[in-house]
Amino acid sequence: LAKVKELAETIASDDGTADPRSREVIRNACKAVGSISSTAFDVRFNPDIFSPGVRFPESCQEEVRDQKQLLKDAAAFLLSCQIPGLVKDCIEHAVLPMDGATLAEVMRVMRQRGINMRYLGKVLDLVVRSPAREQLDHIYKIGIGELITRSAKHIFKTYLQGVELSGLSAAISHFLNCFLSSYPNPVAHLPADELISKKRNRRRRNRPPGAADNTAWAVMTPQELWKNICQEAKNYFDFSLECETVDQAVETYGLQKITLLREISLKTGIQILLKEYSFDSRHKPAFTEEDVLNIFPVVKHVNPKASDAFHFFQSGQAKVQQGFLKEGCELINEALNLFNNVYGAMHVEICACLRLLARLHYIMGDYAEALSNQQKAVLMSERVMGIEHPNTIQEYMHLALYCFASSQLSTALSLLYRARYLTLLVFGEDHPEMALLDNNIGLVLHGVMEYDLSLRFLENALAVSTKYHGPKSLKVALSHHLVARVYESKAEFRSALQHEKEGYTIYKTQLGEDHEKTKESSEYLKCLTQQAVALQRTMNEIYRNGSSANIPPLKFTAPSMASVLEQLNVINGILFIPLSQKDLENLKAEVARRQQLQEASRNREKAEEPMVTEPEPTGAPEDSASQPQATKDPSSPSLQG
Repeated sequence: LAKVKELAETIASDDGTADPRSREVIRNACKAVGSISSTAFDVRFNPDIFSPGVRFPESCQEEVRDQKQLLKDAAAFLLSCQIPGLVKDCIEHAVLPMDGATLAEVMRVMRQRGINMRYLGKVLDLVVRSPAREQLDHIYKIGIGELITRSAKHIFKTYLQGVELSGLSAAISHFLNCFLSSYPNPVAHLPADELISKKRNRRRRNRPPGAADNTAWAVMTPQELWKNICQEAKNYFDFSLECETVDQAVETYGLQKITLLREISLKTGIQILLKEYSFDSRHKPAFTEEDVLNIFPVVKHVNPKASDAFHFFQSGQAKVQQGFLKEGCELINEALNLFNNVYGAMHVEICACLRLLARLHYIMGDYAEALSNQQKAVLMSERVMGIEHPNTIQEYMHLALYCFASSQLSTALSLLYRARYLTLLVFGEDHPEMALLDNNIGLVLHGVMEYDLSLRFLENALAVSTKYHGPKSLKVALSHHLVARVYESKAEFRSALQHEKEGYTIYKTQLGEDHEKTKESSEYLKCLTQQAVALQRTMNEIYRNGSSANIPPLKFTAPSMASVLEQLNVINGILFIPLSQKDLENLKAEVARRQQLQEASRNREKAEEPMVTEPEPTGAPEDSASQPQATKDPSSPSLQG
């Protein structure tokens, strides 16, 4: 293929060096891949080729046939390669969508998959047939909710076309009642002017064709709407929904009505009153006309990118991954300045820069600067993405970590509770991200000696991790260790030993007996055993001698903030490696040696090709060697979060 491309470029340059046989090879290759040019690979798809309302002239029938085949080949590629790749990434938790918008982004944009949302039904079919079906439960739930709300959006567009402006609030509230309320027979309240116009229209002989449908929306029933939703899901997504009402959908697929309300509001631009809605009441409808405040146009658009700033941002990320934290920080700052000049004060890319800067300052030990940058990132994410967007939830979690490191314990706990509440609102309890949240909350509560409450969150995190990562995962081993630490603080050594043994078994199986994690777990098991034996001896002495027993006081030390912060760093993907002075000197010598080799190679290239410009230096090794090194723990998420 590379040789064919080279030939194509030679022919495209038209310098006369290509022989006729090469031209014939290129022509046949271009025809085989469906290129519109006979001298270069230029493959284009006609999106209207299968549209029933589009007709093509008889002279183009052969070209139409080729374009149809090209589109079929693209669809087959999506079904055979891209969609299985997406499901594989979801199983491995390389991507973690939390709502419909993030699922759509994962399908279309991330890793350049290019999967249109019309293939959502095929994605769900593959999820159902997957051997790891239980580990994909969150993907299935998000996909079903997205399929239902998108089908409802299509119906809503047609529904609004017959509504007068004066009856907009009444029509929208009636649609929402039919869509989400358990009230069996919602009745639409027509405005007075629509009732008058309806009476007048009866007397008119020459009324327009659409005038009779001005109040047709008022007769819609929940049964009719959900029947149309199921039909639309089958026609548009080729997926069969097994529900006839919203209550059946909630029970069958484990959905939340508040989540469906959020999704349909975002997709249609409906703004509703912020209050607690009684969706399950069978005595009155959940929505009234006063609950609908506004409706905004939702416009599809492509976000422009500041290419220079984005290049600096990517270069900064690459430097960070190589360990050059200071140089990476400078490049990210440069990208931030360029983003500010291009986009203004508020933008998603600026938020990403601030988040990464905060993480870098945290790794380098500047907690105050990390806190300042992360606070800006949180405020910007709330304004730009929305207060309950999954990105905003992530920003809250990062800010909570930096607050804890800055000894702001109550603020950190409040931020984590806020993030957990928003996760419940957006998805529900059963999401892989909930395990990370509950581990964070449990560790902070452990640090403030709220042991019983801490155990509730940590055990829930253990259950979620076991479900989505498997019982032999390293994340599950870490969860067992965290639970064991809390039981140790409560002096319940039998439970602590049980959980730590589970973690030790996983480490031994996955990493081997000689791994550092396995050795640490083994040492901790010995420590727990000694404490359990000491406690049992004390209890036996008390039973034997009663109140006259002469026993030394038992020592139960509260967890130190440093140990809690260390565990928080581990579960959030940050692991500091302490370096001795000798290690630093060896590291500096190694970096200097590599730099000398690069300089020698550069000088040789310069001598051979004097016209080639010299590349920029890679950075000062002394600065990078003096920074604390961060690496990724195998049981933790990525460094950049």
